[in-house]
Amino acid sequence: MTIGICLIGAGRIGAIHAANIAAAADAQLLYVTDAHQPAADTLAAQYGATATELSRALADSAVQAVLIASSTDTHVELMRAASAADKAVFCEKPVDLDLARARDCLRELEARGTLLALGFNRRFDPDFTELWQRMQAGTIGDIEMVTITSRDPGPPPLDYLQRSGGLFMDMMIHDFDMARWLLGEDPQSVFASASCLVDPAIAGAGDVDTALVTLKTASGKLCQISNSRRASYGYDQRIEVHGSKGMLRAENRGASQVQCFRAGAVESDPPLDFFLERYAAAYRLELDAFLAVLAGRRGRLVSGSDALKAQALADAAARSHRQNAVIAPDYTL
Repeated sequence: MTIGICLIGAGRIGAIHAANIAAAADAQLLYVTDAHQPAADTLAAQYGATATELSRALADSAVQAVLIASSTDTHVELMRAASAADKAVFCEKPVDLDLARARDCLRELEARGTLLALGFNRRFDPDFTELWQRMQAGTIGDIEMVTITSRDPGPPPLDYLQRSGGLFMDMMIHDFDMARWLLGEDPQSVFASASCLVDPAIAGAGDVDTALVTLKTASGKLCQISNSRRASYGYDQRIEVHGSKGMLRAENRGASQVQCFRAGAVESDPPLDFFLERYAAAYRLELDAFLAVLAGRRGRLVSGSDALKAQALADAAARSHRQNAVIAPDYTL
């Protein structure tokens, strides 16, 4: 069975998905659509697809799924259009910058019975998956604390920051999803402390670039998330889970895992410098899971409910920072 896919968005994330679709044995990239037509033309030509308007792609019965990798402000409209055309939907995070609007959209797709997956790809990273599987096997006993470190090599352009929803919604939302997944229950309280230490222009755009967030569940489990828009040594992605019988840790990935030991020094490669390199396998594996479910096989998806809860945590963190208060997230579905 070959699954026909329409890709919406021909930017850098769309290009990653296009390459993975083309490499998948059970999928075919049929159409590419983008608000910037030359980008759609170039990407479609690279993989033997057709660059076209969305209405034409949705009208084609050969298209079974739509993959949305466009800007966040277009997600809800595109998800609704694909669902109305009876297509399965894979959408990059978040659903929308407004929690109520995201909630309404997900309710609509659920009512139609649309197969939906959200692009929280870190769950599919091989190291993080291995860590989670060892947790499920009881390797470190009962989970007590989770520590997540996520620091970018440098901030994105200001024009991106101004429409991204801010650090909590754009960057830390991945960590909120990972926190829920690793804790095994939903945090009931959120406290955020944030500053602008990297670039004063980010503060001028109404955002922060450095943040610590503490989450607490009803059973007392704790999670601390550390984010920064600057890491001079590379793309810093680490997870540590402490349990009653031990600890699990997933470290950074470098260009290689080879270390050099000499008198007075131990050398290793620095962390990879960009998220597209660091999470290349995760992007591929999340697509494989989506295709597996479409084909009737078993697959692990990040659901609309998962996405909404991660967004609720991001919203609570932003409010906590503004109010300097502990906030209870609104998980209403």
